[in-house]
Amino acid sequence: MPDNNLSGLGAVQARELIASGEISPVELLESCISRVKQLNPVVNALITESFTQARKAAKQAEQRVGSGEKLGALHGLPVAIKDIQNTAGILTTYGSKDLADFIPDTDAGIVARIRAAGGIIFGKTNVPEMSIGANTVNPLFGATGNPFNPELTCGGSSGGSGVVVATNMAPLATGSDHGGSLRIPACYSGVVGFRATPGVVPNEQRKTTQTYYSVQGPMARTVEDTSLLLSVISERDAWSRRDPMSFPLDAEKFRSLKIVDIGGLRVAFSADLGGVLVSESIRRTFEDRIESIAGMVGTCERHSVDLRSAPDVDWHLRQDVFVSQYFQDAAAWDQDFNPNIQATYNSALNTPMADIAQARCTQLELHRKFSSIFEEFDVFICPGVSVSPFPWVHMNPQSIDGQSVENYMAWLALTSTFTVVGHPVVALPCGLDEQGLPFGVQVVGRMYEDHRLLSIAHVLEQAFAKTSKLARPIPDFEQLSNMKTMKSR
Repeated sequence: MPDNNLSGLGAVQARELIASGEISPVELLESCISRVKQLNPVVNALITESFTQARKAAKQAEQRVGSGEKLGALHGLPVAIKDIQNTAGILTTYGSKDLADFIPDTDAGIVARIRAAGGIIFGKTNVPEMSIGANTVNPLFGATGNPFNPELTCGGSSGGSGVVVATNMAPLATGSDHGGSLRIPACYSGVVGFRATPGVVPNEQRKTTQTYYSVQGPMARTVEDTSLLLSVISERDAWSRRDPMSFPLDAEKFRSLKIVDIGGLRVAFSADLGGVLVSESIRRTFEDRIESIAGMVGTCERHSVDLRSAPDVDWHLRQDVFVSQYFQDAAAWDQDFNPNIQATYNSALNTPMADIAQARCTQLELHRKFSSIFEEFDVFICPGVSVSPFPWVHMNPQSIDGQSVENYMAWLALTSTFTVVGHPVVALPCGLDEQGLPFGVQVVGRMYEDHRLLSIAHVLEQAFAKTSKLARPIPDFEQLSNMKTMKSR
């Protein structure tokens, strides 16, 4: 019988044990597969399995240990891939019935780098259709449930990846982020997600040359593990040269985070970025956590930055991006195709170019305003989500404290704002909210200083772990395994 305890190992620890021969890649993979079989029927996070390929790769990885050859940074580690990233020989559907039988011939660049580093690709994670939306539900595979209550949303669009990591099905998973698609599911599942400075992680599949959107990134249970995966997917190679935003970078530096004096940190914070939509419950939880954080760091000051215009900018800029992304396909959409995409695309067709231009000007103003914070502070902290997880049967929360939610982006201002200004963000678990569900904060740093931001998030994470109120929450695996399956609902 596989040892389920191995599936709970962190990526860095597991990689060290594999290198020393204390555990084998085969044993680790079988432990993860056992956890998939136990819990995936309940949460529906890993929607395509590639266990046969993975077992063959794990056996080969086992044979290479002790051979004297250099082992890759991810040697023998199971990695789950978001189902919008092409995987050679493995079904890649984008959550769409139109691609229900699509099996790519080649890997996406992010996947190729993971394989080259010794990662074991063993399955694909669920997404909203075409990865647009913050609720992981699609017409092909259905919904992915929250690991703390499968009747509730796990967020999106990297929802399947967040749940796979939270439930110990894999130590690492890939994701992507438009307006919060790495950060929202990380907060809702109690794991770490990292939205890097645009251009850090090459994305050769982009269709818009210069944009803060379409960022790919890592998810894991700790900052250290997240940074390990980042060190691989941000490597410069033949694929990265196809992305005009990919700038020169030493990716290996992410494998070793710096020691940071938490007592000297200067922290700025805001519960609502100057007045964007945030529920009173989330505000109370955030203020409670800030009170604890203030006692850990050197300076912790409420900041008056006003970013209320960012959501409107985001709506206009994503219209521009969506036309570039979908104009060749729009004529073939049927009425059931992702309503979020159709709403954004149709809105774009009726938006004057002058409005887009004004949004770009405002974006630059917001970027400069927000960047000035880092002249006095090391990081900026705010909540990761505006509302607790809601039932996944609703595409979006119906209302927040009695205020109606106008569209699928209206409740995501806390995350979409940082897409607009372009800064790197770590979504960091920070205990439970008032409903007993995972709560996370966004730790934001200066652009292009991703390594320093991750180092700061790492020391904060270590401090959080020392108190139950702030520590990363862990799902009740026994309770989950006894629940009804998602397919039976």
